[in-house]
Amino acid sequence: MVEVVEPSRILLITLLSILLVTSSIAQNTDEDDEGDDDGAGSNIPKEVTYDGRSLMINGKRELFFSGSIHYPRSTPDVWPDLLKKSKQGGLNVIETYAFWNGHEPVQGKYNFEGQYDLVKFIKLIHQHKMYAVLRVGPFIQAEWNHGGLPYWLREVPNIVFRSDNEPFKYHMKKFVTMIIDKMKQAKLFAPQGGPIILSQIENEYKTIQLAYRERGDSYLQWAANLAISFNTKVPWIMCKQTDAPEPIINTCNGRHCGDTFMGPNGPNKPTLWTENWTAQFRVFGDPPSQRSAEDLAYSVARFFSKKGTLVNYYMYHGGTNYARTSASFLTTRYYDEAPLDEFGLIREPKWGHLKDVHWALKLCKRNLFSGSPVFQKLGPNKEVHVWEQPGTPNCAAFLSNNDTKKPQAINFRGRDYDLPPRSITILPDCKTEVYNTQMITSQHNSRNFVRSANANKNFNWEMYIEVLPTESEDVKPEPRELFDLTKDTTDYAWYTTKIDLDRRDLPMKKGVLPVLRVASFGHGIHAYVNGKCIGTAHGSKVEKDFVFQKPVELKEGSNRIALLGFLVGLPDSGANMHRRYAGPRSITILGLNTGTLDITLNGWSHQVGLDGEKKQIYTEKGSEKVKWTESGLSERVTWFKGYFDAPEGDHPLAVKLIGMSKGMVWINGQSIGRYWMSFLSPLKQPTQSEYLIPRSYLQPTNNLIVILEEEKGDPTEVEILLANRDTICSFITEYHLPSVRLFQSKAGQLRVLENDLRPRAELSCPHQKQIVAVEFASFGDPFGSCGNYLVGNCTSPVSKQVVEKLCLGKPKCKIPLHTPDLHKYDECPERKKALAVQVKCDFEA
Repeated sequence: MVEVVEPSRILLITLLSILLVTSSIAQNTDEDDEGDDDGAGSNIPKEVTYDGRSLMINGKRELFFSGSIHYPRSTPDVWPDLLKKSKQGGLNVIETYAFWNGHEPVQGKYNFEGQYDLVKFIKLIHQHKMYAVLRVGPFIQAEWNHGGLPYWLREVPNIVFRSDNEPFKYHMKKFVTMIIDKMKQAKLFAPQGGPIILSQIENEYKTIQLAYRERGDSYLQWAANLAISFNTKVPWIMCKQTDAPEPIINTCNGRHCGDTFMGPNGPNKPTLWTENWTAQFRVFGDPPSQRSAEDLAYSVARFFSKKGTLVNYYMYHGGTNYARTSASFLTTRYYDEAPLDEFGLIREPKWGHLKDVHWALKLCKRNLFSGSPVFQKLGPNKEVHVWEQPGTPNCAAFLSNNDTKKPQAINFRGRDYDLPPRSITILPDCKTEVYNTQMITSQHNSRNFVRSANANKNFNWEMYIEVLPTESEDVKPEPRELFDLTKDTTDYAWYTTKIDLDRRDLPMKKGVLPVLRVASFGHGIHAYVNGKCIGTAHGSKVEKDFVFQKPVELKEGSNRIALLGFLVGLPDSGANMHRRYAGPRSITILGLNTGTLDITLNGWSHQVGLDGEKKQIYTEKGSEKVKWTESGLSERVTWFKGYFDAPEGDHPLAVKLIGMSKGMVWINGQSIGRYWMSFLSPLKQPTQSEYLIPRSYLQPTNNLIVILEEEKGDPTEVEILLANRDTICSFITEYHLPSVRLFQSKAGQLRVLENDLRPRAELSCPHQKQIVAVEFASFGDPFGSCGNYLVGNCTSPVSKQVVEKLCLGKPKCKIPLHTPDLHKYDECPERKKALAVQVKCDFEA
């Protein structure tokens, strides 16, 4: 017997089926572009799973926009502001390493206070309703001293770092276990209701794995098994590890992982990008490092168009390498070109343009996760990635012009789209252009340093000249290796010896002097002969070895030679880090009548550290232990001290070290890091001139500043500065798309929030300030960058008046490019025009 099904019943079954499919999609995607917080800030346990398409929180697919912020590279008082600005920039994840040598500087003695309060930092991430990625390492590299490994580890008998070596594995397991236990005790893993959704074991191990041969392969397996054994119930990752053992997820690091990443090494692993480099770290001697906002946005859009589900910006805020925490030759300032600069100020347009690409991608989210990918080549350098669910209107497209020089027109589904060079246009509904990676609609800004009136009033500098060492009992036949001698407790160690000469040894020709030659493994030396400094030499990040050669005045009788060896951080990468060396390796005197004299084995006394360091004269109490004199020009190792009152307002602070050469700075006894003004870049400028002072280090008045100067210095031009980004700009053309923020997605449908989608410049002052001056305005063909705009061949003569009328006295304003007054005096009607505007923000007078 055949059952006859009524048409009404068929319709009901069809509707129910559609509802089930729709419900399934809705469970796996957000309802709109803004999303909610997916429980990121709640204490409800969250299940973290994944498949070959994405990570999932409680079965719900999500796009993850992450940023690296390292807790020791800023002070706890600014953590909330950094996290707030990161959240406002469209991030929903914060990534950080765990810093072993900061947490266990002395074996068995742990530090989780102040800047090293990892638990507090992760809890703050949770409070800001974001997720966390914890890269435990414990080797982290990160341009951090010794790659995060504590120095005492070098002295463990028979140890081999990052290899299948029992001593190393013992200590590594002990530290990682402690970190994981701390996270569990604080209930910080997502399944416990916390924010941590991913953890990383090891770090870029593939780069050295071959150096250890089979012990490298077995160590990799051991590290993976160790991670899994903790049963944290969140996935574990390994970056740049193409052979990551199951179930560890291998991830990409680099600038363009949408093109360079070969993909996960298993079909059920998602595509993750753990380091998208926002610029480049800098070492002393480097010129400025840059990466454009356009290139970053292009890389992100491309990655997500190719199955990407998480991108992490390394760094989103770089911060500061305080004290002696930076690796070899690294500057104090770290990734200053990130979306949040070293001072925690928003760097535009990088911050805003990335916020916009996050918004555009979230408009596509439902279609990215419910659709299937289709790739089409539309011609040379022209392609499209489409995510579409056949039979439904669900569709998102990424149109790519990969030509680096020429714009291209792309015809997609019967419509023409114009794309600038090397750019991607995003169509959340496969029709509407909402964002192009090359067209910046967000504002720009420029950083300013302003002299503080309060802080620079009463600088009365005093000086203390460092005492040269006397003979010590620590005499060895030859100079000791510098890393082992200092044990990472100081940058400095003295080497001293004596040589006796008679008049027949010395050159007899007028104008001829002997030459002291020191060949060294690095990093640098200051040389003294008979109490007089005769010169300095040093290596670099690339070539740490160097040779010092200077003529010297030697005398008949006893001559005293003193070498102050100095380090600029420990190495942070590579195989066999425990076998790196520094310090003098050969010392000779050339040009004597009796020939070249090798004094390497002459017998050398050693003194670790400086006298001022041992007495801690950079503190208020320690400064009383020495006699300070009126300040003057120094030509040898000298300490300078002064006092200043806290600067006005609440802007970030810096000290500008004009007149100084090389050394360290302390504020109220706390080191703000190394400076090196005399190591010039190829541009003949110091790599870094301003050094951040945390406001939390200050008291209202009488703040003690102590400067250790190693070479030649005069502090009379040193000044305290206030940092701001109150110069804001916009550069918009008539070709520009409307701001992506004028679009919204509800239930997968693209909606327009305003009727007028024509191009416009938008300006918004920071910190409730208002626009007090229009410093530049040109509607025509201006060019340049924020802080340095120039008028082109044609410009509307009323440009500035129009902008002033719309913007002066307001905290923010909009300037439509179709404003009639701008077109009254059209000098070049045949051209599409641009509007460049630069204004100054300040509090109302």
